[in-house]
Amino acid sequence: MTTIGSIGIGLFLLIIVWIVALIVFVIGVKLQSNISWIALGTATSLTLLLIIIPTDKKHQALEESIGNDEFLSKVMNSDNPVIVTFHAEWCEPCHILTPKMKELIEPKQNIDLAIVDVETHAELVHTFEVKAVPAVLAVRNGLVVDKFIGLVDADMIEQLIDKLDKKL
Repeated sequence: MTTIGSIGIGLFLLIIVWIVALIVFVIGVKLQSNISWIALGTATSLTLLLIIIPTDKKHQALEESIGNDEFLSKVMNSDNPVIVTFHAEWCEPCHILTPKMKELIEPKQNIDLAIVDVETHAELVHTFEVKAVPAVLAVRNGLVVDKFIGLVDADMIEQLIDKLDKKL
């Protein structure tokens, strides 16, 4: 997810919509115009629409940070290849790489993404000998088939995804 400050872009845009709607509402009330209610109705409708839009549950389950217990079932025993991203909240390159990984993996129906927070899942960090973040592992049939450390360009990520995608 792309962030502005510490909030997602969607929430940021929703806040902007509400600020504009409230400004239009106040101006509309002072001018005794119906535009005030139209602005609030539009903002409310947009908010409700964004809340009820269904999300892709297949990818959503893995895109949330997973822990030690889930790792075995969702990554090592997965029928699909899984790209595992080790990240930390304090890591600026992680905040660039993880959304890019999500963006590039989302269209692929046969590759999953797992995100591991290194601060809360030290056992996984130790098991996979993660020495720096961001660290990315490509796992197929329970085996690490490729990996890289650090912020890389989109071409390298696409090569990793294509490599996993072609060996199915």
